[in-house]
Amino acid sequence: MADTIRYDNRVAIITGAGNGLGKDYALEMARRGAKIVVNDLGGSGSGEGASHSAADLVVQQIRDEGGEAVANHDSVATREGGAAIVQTALDTFGKVDICIANAGFLRNNRFEDITDAQLDAILDVHLKGAFYVAQPAYKVMRRNGYGRFLFTGSASAMFGHAWQANYAAAKGGLMGLSHVVAIEGSAYGIQSNLLMPTAQSRLAAEMDEGFKEIPAFAATIANADYAASANRIEVPFNTPLVLYLVSEQCTSTHGIYSANSGRFAKVRIAAAEGWMAPMGTTPPSPEDVAAHWDQICDGSAWYEPLTVYDEFTAVAAAARKQGRI
Repeated sequence: MADTIRYDNRVAIITGAGNGLGKDYALEMARRGAKIVVNDLGGSGSGEGASHSAADLVVQQIRDEGGEAVANHDSVATREGGAAIVQTALDTFGKVDICIANAGFLRNNRFEDITDAQLDAILDVHLKGAFYVAQPAYKVMRRNGYGRFLFTGSASAMFGHAWQANYAAAKGGLMGLSHVVAIEGSAYGIQSNLLMPTAQSRLAAEMDEGFKEIPAFAATIANADYAASANRIEVPFNTPLVLYLVSEQCTSTHGIYSANSGRFAKVRIAAAEGWMAPMGTTPPSPEDVAAHWDQICDGSAWYEPLTVYDEFTAVAAAARKQGRI
């Protein structure tokens, strides 16, 4: 039996913690000893409006259960708001150990019809909001020599979802952000990972099924096998993975992880071995690429670079294997 995961003397900032996933993370971490900054602007599932009640109610529940928490109602979508969220942690608890970037909402539309308002609002909260909170939190963690970041990605970015180009683009950006924070943070005891959660939450109400106008996409919905998912795409099925990834026990960083229907899995970004053009200074032609397309796409051998420079090593390995060098 593994040691019990606890967060005694750890301070966690959780954005968007007034409802859904963030609320469940906050309650469970508080029950295990964490001091929580419950950040929530209190807007709707489409990012409209604001209210203090969502964050305040979660804080009250944590306190009623004997935990420690403070509410913060600043928007993550501005640099000033992000700084204020971190300052709330410092003023109340003196430090930041864990930062979970969870705030977000949906504004779905066809790719061709996405407006500036639908694009900018999503990028501001999901992507820029993660920067604005994580940067000041990172500085505190660096000084203290310890930190855990968890950014909230999405299968919509990794695998694709019609009518969510704005959302997927923002979530894909968070993947890149997490990778770089993991690399830079490795020098200072800071880890960073990306979570792809799957849950029925209030955002489901924003999912206009107009995306079923795309025949191939509609077919994937109709033909998917949901046999393992009944009553298992609820919010609490994501929380165990989250709690592990931000714990002291977790030593994994620079990763992407999926939580779906009680299945927890690492998601890989990998490159096929591919085709090596003949050595020399003359590039191959497009016809050469076409002639070797099957080899370029052959999935029988894969490399998993973890930095830009790791790919050069993978290229050299492919060249040796194919007798080019």
